[in-house]
Amino acid sequence: MSERQGSGATAGNNKTSAEQDASKTDVPEDFDIDMDAPETEKAAVTIQSQFRKFQKKKRDDDKS
Repeated sequence: MSERQGSGATAGNNKTSAEQDASKTDVPEDFDIDMDAPETEKAAVTIQSQFRKFQKKKRDDDKS
């Protein structure tokens, strides 16, 4: 019989909660994203489009 492996989300995550908290503090507190910039808008549309395609594919796979 084959052994079942853990899910991808937890299998590679061996950090303790203290290590995870420390990595969160490495993020700079003041990052500035211009939400009105055309590049930001284009990036948001691209990300949303890819997410919608992923959701549609996921729904179609569930129906099969």
